[in-house]
Amino acid sequence: MIRFDRATKAYPDGTVAVDGLDLTAPTGKTTVLVGPSGCGKTTSLRMVNRLIEPTSGTVLLDGRDTAGLDTAELRRGIGYVIQNAGLFPHRTVADNIASVPRLLGWTRRTARDRALELLELVGLPAAYADRYPAQLSGGQQQRVGVARALAADPPVMLMDEPFSAVDPVVRARLQEEFLALQREIGKTILFVTHDIAEAVTLGDRIAVLRVGGELAQFAPPHELLTRPADDFVADFVGRDRGYRALDFAAPAALEVREENTVRLGASLEEARGAARDGWTLVVSDAHRPLGWIDVTAAGPGTAGPDPVGREHLVLGGTTARGAEGLRELLDAALSSPSGRGAVTDEAGVLTGTVTPEDVVGAITAARAEAAAQAAREPAGATTDRRSQAPAEETA
Repeated sequence: MIRFDRATKAYPDGTVAVDGLDLTAPTGKTTVLVGPSGCGKTTSLRMVNRLIEPTSGTVLLDGRDTAGLDTAELRRGIGYVIQNAGLFPHRTVADNIASVPRLLGWTRRTARDRALELLELVGLPAAYADRYPAQLSGGQQQRVGVARALAADPPVMLMDEPFSAVDPVVRARLQEEFLALQREIGKTILFVTHDIAEAVTLGDRIAVLRVGGELAQFAPPHELLTRPADDFVADFVGRDRGYRALDFAAPAALEVREENTVRLGASLEEARGAARDGWTLVVSDAHRPLGWIDVTAAGPGTAGPDPVGREHLVLGGTTARGAEGLRELLDAALSSPSGRGAVTDEAGVLTGTVTPEDVVGAITAARAEAAAQAAREPAGATTDRRSQAPAEETA
């Protein structure tokens, strides 16, 4: 557990970066610090490992005041991941990952074995162990940075905008991998980002800071989106916060529709016979959605010649897993050229389709259920979709 107790950082010129921060980052959870530039996010993070010393107040790690701990020992027990990974350019990937274990006295063989184990954990081939950072893509470097932070199995990790230097596609993939990794390892993570969408995606708890390092609100994502503390928080979270809140609305009330499909390689005539409103869904032999084909159009890139091939299909962003929130299902339906989003099970097998009207109906039902549940529960007992536990229990 990380605890900020009236932690303040003021500079000689009178600038106050962090002002009396009171905050507890729960053990085994991801706490995200978010806010505009100059709000003290990174300063707060760096006070934990004493890269910045607080002017007043205390920072406690599992109940111990960090000011009384040996600085080197403190930092070796904390994983630290920064933007652009911060890898040593003259060291191989394996040696980068093994840096802290070697400082702790591990043998070279043991440290290398740990590096290879972590490469697999973050989704990189063992063959990358002997490459240098310059031979990796930005996303691969970030994975190595995470592996290095995990090398000595620290109970606490500090992550300072670790995914902001990569393109949106790689960033989304890294976020998915981060969530999967955190479910497996359960570290206490303090994560800094300027992106509220990333904060909502990754955080169990989110702390919104004002300029000057004042805490504006500290809450689970759903509470932050649906009940912002004031106009500043509401404006920072954004006008689409109601749409984002759909991530936390369970789609149990949504029934999918049966959809006619054809297999890849079918004739155009078969596709026309299965069409609804001019569009047919094409699936693989395993009944996984491959894309939509416009059977009313002609020419390359649309209906195309017989047989139907992948080059004739439109898929991107038009599928969602049934277990996901209503936002993904609504987005799939709105993004689909047919107006029908393809819904799959966890294995990616098609279960049916939904229209925007279907999802809006489910949203209305979910709101009614949430209102009924709120009337039955004590005040303040909000539920986080990721943990499915009352917010109070995660503290």
